[in-house]
Amino acid sequence: MGALCWHFYRVFRLVTIPASSAPELPSDVQSALAARMGPELYARRLAIQHQIEVDPESDEAGPVNVQRMVRRMRVLSGFLHAVGVAGWGRRNMLAVRREENVLRLRGLPAPFRGKKLLHLGDLHADIDPGIIPAVIQAIGDWEYDAVVLTGDYRAHTRHEWNEALKLCGNLARTLLPEVPKFATLGNHDPLEMVPGLEALGWRVLLNEAVPWKLDGAELWIAGVDDDHTYHTADIRRASAAIPAGACTLLLSHTPSTFQEAADAGFAGMLSGHTHGGQMCLPGGIPMLNNARAPRKFISGPWEHQGMAGYTTRGAGACRVPARFFCPPEVTRHTLEGP
Repeated sequence: MGALCWHFYRVFRLVTIPASSAPELPSDVQSALAARMGPELYARRLAIQHQIEVDPESDEAGPVNVQRMVRRMRVLSGFLHAVGVAGWGRRNMLAVRREENVLRLRGLPAPFRGKKLLHLGDLHADIDPGIIPAVIQAIGDWEYDAVVLTGDYRAHTRHEWNEALKLCGNLARTLLPEVPKFATLGNHDPLEMVPGLEALGWRVLLNEAVPWKLDGAELWIAGVDDDHTYHTADIRRASAAIPAGACTLLLSHTPSTFQEAADAGFAGMLSGHTHGGQMCLPGGIPMLNNARAPRKFISGPWEHQGMAGYTTRGAGACRVPARFFCPPEVTRHTLEGP
């Protein structure tokens, strides 16, 4: 009964949000974004963004109160300082690891075999000035043929985002300029960031798909909007332009879309959002799972109904600038056939 009451309350809150929640973007930019994402989902996302901005007691995702979470994170941060481990946690956060993974995609065209994808997720660039330099250092002299970014460029879910965009610009200038770059938004990223991110050369996929073309062959890269806070992922819309029989790779901020992706026939899926738990027990055992997915999807490689997947632990940190027994990562996927 309690869950049912919460569901009706949540629906009531969403449908009664004021309509004046449009971002401060030119009308032609708003229209273009709405057409790309889907008008109804675009309006829904703006409404929830507006509610989170204006109401400090608003819910971020289901029965999770943002303000209460922030208070708890402040308490946790104070506790880490009080017991003398905050510095250790920050050092862990800035020790970004390189991870290598073989992503086996059924139907992968021959020209893409052996090609490498640099996967960056959950930068949360403005939580600490050391994040982006640490990521740049970790990438180092790696060679790669494309870049995918699976969202959460900003540290917080409300208010200012220009600093995060500026820091992402610092990262963008270090990435190989000649390779394609595909991105999605996360639950921390407002729609207002899309023009700025795309000005960096990052093609943000808003329930869209585009082909990565190589030597006459195509690998279709689809991306859906956030399914955690905004519930605006539309895999059917993202798949609409993909030719029948094409090899497809889905970018989804959260792994919660795994079943829909498998049902839609995607060969692979790349995600983030979970941070691998961020603060884990020794051995990397996560204490919390903040994704609507089984624990096998929280971190690292996985497989589901013939679809190959990977969930990055992320390069940054959320809420508290610390990590324990869960190192941050940048990932390079080598594409191969099954």
